Amino acid sequence: MNKYLISIVGPTAIGKTALSIKLANYFNTEIISADSRQFFKEMQIGTAAPDQAELAAAKHHFIHHKSIQDNYNVGAFEKDALSCLEDLFKVHKVVIMVGGSGLYSNAVTKGLDDFPKVAPEIREQLINTLESEGLAPLQNQLKTLDPTSYNYMAIDNPHRVIRALEICIGTNKPYSSFLNKEKQGRTFKTITVGLTADREIIYDRINQRVDIMMAAGLLDEVKTLIAYKHLNALNTVGYKELFNYLDGSWTLDFAVSEIKKNTRRFAKRQLTWFRKDTDTLWFDYKTDLSEIVETCQAAIKE
Repeated sequence: MNKYLISIVGPTAIGKTALSIKLANYFNTEIISADSRQFFKEMQIGTAAPDQAELAAAKHHFIHHKSIQDNYNVGAFEKDALSCLEDLFKVHKVVIMVGGSGLYSNAVTKGLDDFPKVAPEIREQLINTLESEGLAPLQNQLKTLDPTSYNYMAIDNPHRVIRALEICIGTNKPYSSFLNKEKQGRTFKTITVGLTADREIIYDRINQRVDIMMAAGLLDEVKTLIAYKHLNALNTVGYKELFNYLDGSWTLDFAVSEIKKNTRRFAKRQLTWFRKDTDTLWFDYKTDLSEIVETCQAAIKE
């Protein structure tokens, strides 16, 4: 247990990528991305993936290594990431992981929860409801059956909502009751570093990032993906709103305002998720690198 994974978490647009590169350079190591949307090579602008300069500044893993047409989930990522870490720890004492997808980060650091099998007919019925009535009825059902999951889950993600509901219905127990059970141990220690700021600052940074994405060509990127908008990977903030503009449902200005609003909501859920981990070392987003490094070094020496 003399190997350390420094996991950087926090809301979107807070500066996690920049910090991960600085820490990777300090520790002369490599970076694993745990951002579930940055996996997909077709989604570059709208996922705020590291640009070419950032990718060149430190070696990254799990950036644009999959296609939106690939069937890739958190279980596959856990297996791939642990295999990658096993190789990296042969030559590095410290490895950096970064990402705003709490489920994917936890899969690496703590392992996935084990759920009982349920009748496939339940999922089929839930999918039928989604297709005929939309997501709202499913969200309301989850709020009734499992308010805990409703409050921290990405409830705008149909895949996550349906997964939680099928467990609730199939077991007559809340989905959340199966979470955080004892899991298989890890051969490394995790130091979790969280970045945060006042809510107003986070929201302002999000608004600025969306404007930057639009200026960088996000609309053109979305246009190239219209034929695939039914895929789960593209049921993502920044893409689904622009699909609504492109099919004539919304104006462009309204679509952009919805991207900002939905991203702010996502950031709020991220903070709710990450703050559940009482071991996280929280820093203001402006904290000097030397202070974060000093804290990490102290944890390594313990």
